[in-house]
Amino acid sequence: MSALDEGHFNVELENGVNLGCTELGIEEEADSIAIQDAVKVLLQGLGEDINREGLRKTPLRVAKALREGTRGYRQKVKDIVQGALFPEAGLDNGVGLAGGAGGLVIVRDLDLFSYCESCLLPFQVKCHVGYVPSGQRVVGLSKLSRVADVFAKRLQDPQCLANDVCSALHQGIKPAGVAVVLQCSHVHFPEIESVLLDSNHQGWVKVLVSSGSGVFDNRNAEEWTDFFSLLKFRGINMEKTNIRGSRNQCWCPSRSSVSAKSSSKTEPVNPVMVTAVASILRSLGEDPLRKELVGTPSCFVNWLMNFQSSNLEMKLNGFVCRRKDSLHPGREVNKKKEICSELNLPFWSQCEHHLLPFHGVVHIGYLGSEGFIPIGKSLLQSIVHFYGFKLQVQERLTRQIAETASSLLGGDVIVVVEANHTCMISRGIEKFGSSTATIAVLGCFSTDPAARAMFLQSIPSAKT
Repeated sequence: MSALDEGHFNVELENGVNLGCTELGIEEEADSIAIQDAVKVLLQGLGEDINREGLRKTPLRVAKALREGTRGYRQKVKDIVQGALFPEAGLDNGVGLAGGAGGLVIVRDLDLFSYCESCLLPFQVKCHVGYVPSGQRVVGLSKLSRVADVFAKRLQDPQCLANDVCSALHQGIKPAGVAVVLQCSHVHFPEIESVLLDSNHQGWVKVLVSSGSGVFDNRNAEEWTDFFSLLKFRGINMEKTNIRGSRNQCWCPSRSSVSAKSSSKTEPVNPVMVTAVASILRSLGEDPLRKELVGTPSCFVNWLMNFQSSNLEMKLNGFVCRRKDSLHPGREVNKKKEICSELNLPFWSQCEHHLLPFHGVVHIGYLGSEGFIPIGKSLLQSIVHFYGFKLQVQERLTRQIAETASSLLGGDVIVVVEANHTCMISRGIEKFGSSTATIAVLGCFSTDPAARAMFLQSIPSAKT
């Protein structure tokens, strides 16, 4: 194992360990205010009114989320580990892997999140960490999770995160070896131009990385076989992991898309917004001039501009309602009417409360009678994209899609939106796998429970 970078282990408070509570509080407040000011610049760069309802407290909420999500810069790993080392007889060096007693210890399925250092978007981490005890010492199992979380709560790259956790635990516990495996998922938001042409865009980029020290230094060591056997994850392939390998330059989809566009003629990135993002990095305790962060402000602004306030026209292709029977107030539903539907229309959006992404699918149902020509899927998808690529809240998004579809389809419309919100994992809540569903009903669907039930039952189960 290479020598530990002491800066990883002895993590000091960003402004020095001798600061008094009052001084530290003042500096933290100043950093928060600086972030809030930068967020206001970003919102104005998107063409938004920072005083409108829904955005007034957004700068404060964003500042709190970013400070919480990068608290690892202000935590000391040494205090976590040294306070939880316990003596265990029989764990002596030189006799077997763990002194002839005990053996490999693994904590599996630790749900973490981190902010990508390339684009500032959060990514999810499923962490598996283990060690082989030695020297008559074991560590409290919860501390393995806490150490991993310290490094996750920084701007990170998957391989660097795995290496940091591995090195810190090896230095702190002094075991025979440490193994770390991370399954990372990065949200992949498309640019609006491309998604209008390709609705099959995949929403996630996934990577598997690992790091080992001591007896795990050799990727062919039997200890790795034992580690993967205990994980019992069929989706993990040891051959596809990079143990203490170099960073994967293609990991961040936002950075990759910016690189792909660099050779083409594109509008220059708003320099004022770029400066604002650099200010945020400094307020978090990072150096915007660090090699890995040099392109981060431009990358974030490029991505954020997908959601600028605009008058993008939905291409309705001259569509008009093509029902033979006009809708009459109070008219009973014709028995020949059938429910038409378009399910699983993908959407991507940006939460206006925290400037964090959310995405999912939209299901649209409407009534059609004999002679009715169903509306095209592409038209409904364009409506979804039009309202999705804005600063949004899910409830409003659902209502806007329903109202627009209703104006085209004669009034009888039901819309269900299912979404995964990044804010549910990156603001201290950390509820992985949770999702939100919203519904809007108009016309007959608002008065006919049977019609609503029939449509809702047609919605397919979420993919696992």
